Amino acid sequence: MTAENWCEVIGADRAGPLVLCCDHATNHVPECVSGGDLGLPPERMDWHIAYDIGAEGVTRALADLLGAPAVLSRFSRLVIDPNRAAWDPTLVRQIYDATVIPGNRTVDQAERARRIRTYYQPYHDALEATLSARPDAVLVSVHSFTPNLTGQKQRPWHYGILSSPHDRRLSEALIARLAAKSEAPVGDNEPYSGHLPGDTVDQHALAKGRHNTLIEIRNDLIATPDDQTRIAAWLAPIIKASLGDIGL
Repeated sequence: MTAENWCEVIGADRAGPLVLCCDHATNHVPECVSGGDLGLPPERMDWHIAYDIGAEGVTRALADLLGAPAVLSRFSRLVIDPNRAAWDPTLVRQIYDATVIPGNRTVDQAERARRIRTYYQPYHDALEATLSARPDAVLVSVHSFTPNLTGQKQRPWHYGILSSPHDRRLSEALIARLAAKSEAPVGDNEPYSGHLPGDTVDQHALAKGRHNTLIEIRNDLIATPDDQTRIAAWLAPIIKASLGDIGL
């Protein structure tokens, strides 16, 4: 895989304002990054610390159902996290959910800059190019979350909708429609805070005045391809209706 392939754009010629993205689509570690495994055993690389389990399949299915393009990362967030500002101290994590990342413990500024240049920036460039091709672009970012972090309580939400206080238009419409249909409580900026300066939504939507939302899905609900297809089919009409609620 070459440097040009560390992100993937599907359906770039699809019309309409909606653009999907999946920041944490895969757990892949390039061979030139700590030998391709960051010093972690395979079972840890299959864990939520390495990628958003199930989010890629949901994103692909939603893109097809909604007739929208999607931009997906092709590297693990443990290599470098696209959903962080380039200056964020957690851009290259040394520890995550009580797990030390051996391959990141000695990352210096030169290696950090190389990872930004090789993996992080091409992803953001592709996403911005896809959005810029649509004058009224809307960004929907798809993620998943683990049912609980190590030593913490079970999370009750099946879905969480994250947003910034600077623009909650689409998120509020989506929360209302999800709450009417979901069998579990819908998280409003749960299980995480909805805004992190310099994250993907901040860079590509808030800073540009674009409609936006971030959808979090509990990963045990989308663990298999069949689950991902089913959840995407359930979510697609809700997203479409929510866009209509705000006049899009």
